[in-house]
Amino acid sequence: MSIFDQFDENLPGDRSSRIIKDQFKSYEDLGDKEEIFDKPFFSLTGFNILIFLVFSILIFKLINLQIQQGAFNRVLAEGNRLRSREIMAPRGLIYDQKLKPLVRNDASFSLVIYPQELPKGTSEKQEFYNNLSQITQISPQEIETTIKQKGGNRADPINLRENIDRDSALLLEVKLVNLPGVYILKKPIRYYSGIEGLSQTLGYTGKITEKEFKESPGYRLNAEIGKEGLEKIYEQVLKGKPGISQIEVDARGRAQRLVANVSPEPGNNLVLALNGDLQVAIADTLKDQLKRTNAKAGAAVAINPNTGGILALASFPGYDNNEFAKGIGSDQYQELLNNSNKPMFNRVVSGNYPSGSTIKPMVAAAALQEGIITGNTTITDYGEIRVGNWVFPDWKTHGTVDVRKAIAESCNVFFYAIGGGWEKIKGLGVVKLKNYLEKFGLGSVLGVDLPNEAKGLVPDNKWKEKTKKEAWYLGDTYHMSIGQGDIIATPLQIASAIGVIANNGELLKPYLVEKVTDKDGNLIEQTSKKVIRSGFINPSNLKIVREGMRQTVTDGSATSTLGSLNVQAAAKTGTAQYGNEGKLHGWMVAFAPYENPQMVIVVIVEGGGEGYATAGPVIKEAFKNYFGE
Repeated sequence: MSIFDQFDENLPGDRSSRIIKDQFKSYEDLGDKEEIFDKPFFSLTGFNILIFLVFSILIFKLINLQIQQGAFNRVLAEGNRLRSREIMAPRGLIYDQKLKPLVRNDASFSLVIYPQELPKGTSEKQEFYNNLSQITQISPQEIETTIKQKGGNRADPINLRENIDRDSALLLEVKLVNLPGVYILKKPIRYYSGIEGLSQTLGYTGKITEKEFKESPGYRLNAEIGKEGLEKIYEQVLKGKPGISQIEVDARGRAQRLVANVSPEPGNNLVLALNGDLQVAIADTLKDQLKRTNAKAGAAVAINPNTGGILALASFPGYDNNEFAKGIGSDQYQELLNNSNKPMFNRVVSGNYPSGSTIKPMVAAAALQEGIITGNTTITDYGEIRVGNWVFPDWKTHGTVDVRKAIAESCNVFFYAIGGGWEKIKGLGVVKLKNYLEKFGLGSVLGVDLPNEAKGLVPDNKWKEKTKKEAWYLGDTYHMSIGQGDIIATPLQIASAIGVIANNGELLKPYLVEKVTDKDGNLIEQTSKKVIRSGFINPSNLKIVREGMRQTVTDGSATSTLGSLNVQAAAKTGTAQYGNEGKLHGWMVAFAPYENPQMVIVVIVEGGGEGYATAGPVIKEAFKNYFGE
């Protein structure tokens, strides 16, 4: 009898019992019947335990997800539903002293793409590129290449097109509504007033480079940053603080609605010491003089000798800052860099020029201070000095000359004598000459708030021995005394040095930014006068020098140019030889009013010849504009 038959006899006769019997009989074909019968209760118990454990784990996981990790998961889900967009902050504006805007912001529209929000699959990406291409008329290949080059996994947007006009931007925004990760970005763009001569001073902004990004914490990869001029020096003041908006998107990444918005904070404004009307007068006249003399370049700077504030400055040739604001092409940029006339070079602060006769008032002040001469000392100028076989000429025979006449007529022989010594005059010598010129600010940077300020050079015997491997001769001192030889200076240095004579003894730090204000015009910071050095020339000696510079206008080399002005001016003309072909830079320095100086101005025309003829008309127009006809 089989085990199932035995079992059948012991089973009750109800239907449930028969079902169990039938289930057990179904195992007959599986093997040994005795063995199978011995295990069912143990198998069922293990199976129940397994089921219990599985359900326990599932319940534990549900509790953990719903309760313990619920808040965290809600944040993740919200993050998948919301997209954050940075709103670029408007940069601060730049005004002249009368609050006329020199730099403002205009609205600009760009087509941007957020790589992280694009479809992930290859075929889906290609379909996306094709759809975007149909809307924008940008080839799929260009779109794909641009994204790969700029970084396919970056969170910051990538520009596909910039400077889109408003109507086209609005039309594109409608067409792009069903494409994820593509937006029309409205951002402020710089607009420069176009006043000539200021391009290098104002500078420009541009896309942040990788190097700048690493060196500038807090910036995004798509940020605009000041590259040159005031835009660069005052980047932290002008930049502002970006805002942020949150956009709700659907499952396909398409924008649905604006959820939250934090407005950006505009940057602070710069108010310059610069007088816009004076700037226009100087720049226009200087440009005309360059054209008239067929000169390629020139510079002019006017300062307030009582504060150091720069009233105007012009450097020619220049460039159009707005080309940079729109996004200048690499070819156009290289053309500017390689231009032999250096349009991106700020000649006012970076141009190293032989100073010519512009330093004669400083040499005269030094000789008076050292007691080498007095206001009454005279010499007889025969048109030259001979030292052995060497001849040091003057530009004419001046006869009997004192220090005032020497300044007024730019008498070389007189300055040879007080610089290097001649006959009864001992002379300063190279050491004292260098020392005083450096006290006037030559040979070092003055600290103006512009980049790339040059320090110039005041040579001496040690410099010559080291640089040229030659000894220093008396002729070197003579040449240095009239602003020739190896001495070089910037127009700004010459203006500041003449400022010492005009203001009775203070070398001031020059500056452009008069004050910083917030977006509502409230004062944040005011620039105050900073004295670099003072007291190295007695006021009585400076008075004698001023009298000589006044005589330049009343009875000297500047009479024909400035003698007819309503305002009383004092001046010094100059020419400086450069190169090996005897070419001359035309210089002129002046201040007015003579009794109470309010402006010092320096003008140089590169290769322009005589200063009174080339630079003089610029100064005349500046004084007429500032002080009235």
